[in-house]
Amino acid sequence: MARIAILGAGVMGTALAYPLSDNGHHIHLIGTHLDGEIIAHCKADAFHPRLNRALPPNVTPFLHEELNAALEGVDVIALGVNSRGVEWAGQQLAHRVRPGQPVLMVTKGLAASENGDLRVFPQLLADYLPPGTPIAAIGGPSIAGELAARRQTCVVFTCADQATLDYLTPLFATDYYHLWTSTDVIGVEVCVALKNIYALGVGLVPGILEASGWMDGNAGMHNHAAAFFAQGLAETAELVTLLGGRLESVFSLPGAGDLYVTCQGGRNSRMGRLLGMGVDPEEANEQMAGETVEGVDAVGTIAPAVEKLIERGVLRPDSLPLLRHIYAVAIKGHPAEPIFPRFFRQPALNLKPVGK
Repeated sequence: MARIAILGAGVMGTALAYPLSDNGHHIHLIGTHLDGEIIAHCKADAFHPRLNRALPPNVTPFLHEELNAALEGVDVIALGVNSRGVEWAGQQLAHRVRPGQPVLMVTKGLAASENGDLRVFPQLLADYLPPGTPIAAIGGPSIAGELAARRQTCVVFTCADQATLDYLTPLFATDYYHLWTSTDVIGVEVCVALKNIYALGVGLVPGILEASGWMDGNAGMHNHAAAFFAQGLAETAELVTLLGGRLESVFSLPGAGDLYVTCQGGRNSRMGRLLGMGVDPEEANEQMAGETVEGVDAVGTIAPAVEKLIERGVLRPDSLPLLRHIYAVAIKGHPAEPIFPRFFRQPALNLKPVGK
């Protein structure tokens, strides 16, 4: 039996409490400075208002102001803040993490330097923590509400240190939460960062269809969406390769699996639909008020970095056309347009567009 602290009381971080509780562990659910209302509900009636579900047994909620007490004596810290909060979380944990204490990241995204170099979030977090802190991360298809409902879920835990993975996985694994391990931190983390962007891209298609007057007979736009999905995987493979990850992560749970589940619904798909309908990004953000749309945040960081990498000759001029188009739509307010002749040009695919 272990003590696990989860910093960040959002839906995904909190969902981890269910398999942990089922395994008999004690969980400290710690709100950030933005989670006061959520933690107040949790303290009052052991009910999470965003998951719309009772907390499992063995969970003790803590306000951010109780952070020191909440971290005392815990064996593992899980980080469930959103992508905007990684550096904040690093600052909070910098002098509170014990030597050798594992940190497990739920947060997805990439960080960019001024010259366009990209880093995965475990690398960013490591800047703040004591040298040698074991940092692992979760990748793969996992919708929070399904995990909290104990639906069958398959994910990957990744860390450069296999011994850390061997320690963590038995703590979390259940008969419904199935875990594989990988030391391909770069590949897994690039995949799970990009899936929010490409899910938003696939989400554009229902909006385009709706704006066009819906279906013509039984003709939807699944072909259109499938091409976006496939191009998203091809572009993910290009960035994974560039940053030194392994392609096996792209075409398994962290890449194809996580992109599939994210396309099925949620914030990125809803934002994509609004933008596909022609709603201005500012208005779309207003309609999504109170929700962090990770795909918008991610493309706003990654696409400008990609342009710098192209300028430096690190990437080809025709690289990542779908990602760059999603940036134009989601950030610049350009219309969603067919750009299919630019697709599938990665050298490994060896495909050439034909005709107009």
